[in-house]
Amino acid sequence: MSVVGRLPVEETISGDAHRTGVTRDSVPRPEYPRPQLRRDEWRTLNGRWAFEIDHGASGRARGLPEADALDSEITVPFAPESDLSGIGHADFMDAVWYRREIEIPERWFDGRVKLRFGAVDYTTEVWIDGESVGTHRGGYTPFGVDVTDVAEPGPTVVTVCAEDDSRSDLQPSGKQSQQYASHGPLYTRVTGVWQPVWLEPVPETYVESVRFEPDPENGALGVDVVLAGALQSGDVRATALFDGDAVGEAIAATDGRHAALRLDVDEVHRWRPEEPNLYDLELAFVTGGETVDTVESYFGLRSVTLGDDCVYVNGEPVFQRLVLDQGYYPDGLYTAPTDDALVRDIELAQEMGFNGARLHQKVFEPRFLYHADRLGYLVWDEHANWGLDHGRSEALGPFLQEWLEVVERDYNHPSVVGWTPFNETKPEQDEDLVRTVYRVTKALDPTRPVIDASGWVHVETDLVDAHDYEQDPEAFRETYGEIDGPVEPSGHGFADWSEELSYVSEYGGIRWSPDTDAEGWGYGDRPEDEAAFFERYRGLTETLLDNEQLWAFCYTQLYDVEQETNGLYTYDRRPKFDPGRIREINERPAAFERRS
Repeated sequence: MSVVGRLPVEETISGDAHRTGVTRDSVPRPEYPRPQLRRDEWRTLNGRWAFEIDHGASGRARGLPEADALDSEITVPFAPESDLSGIGHADFMDAVWYRREIEIPERWFDGRVKLRFGAVDYTTEVWIDGESVGTHRGGYTPFGVDVTDVAEPGPTVVTVCAEDDSRSDLQPSGKQSQQYASHGPLYTRVTGVWQPVWLEPVPETYVESVRFEPDPENGALGVDVVLAGALQSGDVRATALFDGDAVGEAIAATDGRHAALRLDVDEVHRWRPEEPNLYDLELAFVTGGETVDTVESYFGLRSVTLGDDCVYVNGEPVFQRLVLDQGYYPDGLYTAPTDDALVRDIELAQEMGFNGARLHQKVFEPRFLYHADRLGYLVWDEHANWGLDHGRSEALGPFLQEWLEVVERDYNHPSVVGWTPFNETKPEQDEDLVRTVYRVTKALDPTRPVIDASGWVHVETDLVDAHDYEQDPEAFRETYGEIDGPVEPSGHGFADWSEELSYVSEYGGIRWSPDTDAEGWGYGDRPEDEAAFFERYRGLTETLLDNEQLWAFCYTQLYDVEQETNGLYTYDRRPKFDPGRIREINERPAAFERRS
């Protein structure tokens, strides 16, 4: 198996200290944030920034874009609601401001200088030395601004304002509570910067983005490269490597902005969950015999197809044993405290016999997907649609704009096997809104299945799924033991389901805390003891495994989040049960697998 190894840390931190812990003087999350489009030279801007809460969103009127100082400090990339930020302010914040002095090397001005943000919640404006250089709307997707023409070598001041109204019904906010405190299945809010910030130079003409179309049957990769900057004629060269050895090369002329290549590989190593082979990829823009820009990436040769009875990976049926992952951390909220924490969440799921996850009501950061790629972990990408009024047609604009950025960002990850733009929409939704998002998603990506709105009311969808938190295994088996007619999941009364049901995408949610006196929220009554828990878990899960028509399940959930105590691990990732006992239940061969 090839492991993508060229993700340099030490040589890219530009002299900043890097430690495993997060302290006032350390540089948190120092790894390069964008694994699928990497550059050799860059500088992290994570760490200490000046900071100010702007409760009245009056900072512009008060001159904060040009201010010499703000009233406190924060550790980026942690949201101010989190402990790791050093702020820990959990009340509503209409706007927040960031300020930092940076030094841009003079040699970087030979080309263009880019200031990049992984994600900022929600509406962002950026200033350089008091001059506005760009805005972005959306709390979950990356953006960048070109600072070349307003910055100068030497000291430069970056100022950022993020406005965030999670109570707006036109703003996707996921599981962020719209009340002061978290409650039930809704958690502490996240405002402002919550993913890494970095600075990097690019040439006057540079690789802006790349899209892969893997073709494992023919041992090839389609590579679509978009260039940006000054218009130049030239070629794009792609070189594939496996275990460090070159296994294929292709070159194609550009039309100035775009190049399309077919890269044939000498050795075909397919990406599969049990063997997640990855190729390294080097891309170069060449003009006049000179290499102008070089980026590094990686890819997996795998196909995803939707058959009559299941989703196939490389033409093979795969039973998906999924777990719901909310992407929350006790000290960092939306932001993992370290890169290792992202890896550990995948490993914890795999230890219990899950081979993938629904990434739920949050767009996870690219490095999580990178680790899913290399660990063979199947994931369903989902937007954070809660908080949006799906009955208002004007919600389409802000939602679709950001969802397009999600699909573009995550398209190349072999671990992503499906899209779920919406979760649990109600009957009073605007059907045209849901239908439009589904159809645009299919147009952008005809290779993966799309579930229009998971669990409740479907409008137009590739797959019919259901959410059902029935806690009685006997009643659960009456519904799902066999599906030979309309199904009415007991978890809600919003829709009738036909015999096409193939995926119970939320079930379980069994409340359990090792402390019998502990308060917490979850589904149903807490089992009397551990034996009763396992009896319920086994009964619910084996019902789904025994149904020949079902090819996937998703258990709620991997770990507790704040007051929600229906995880298999505690919020700080301690196992509540012997992982081997859960694994033994989950990995029992499914009827679907036996007939396949």
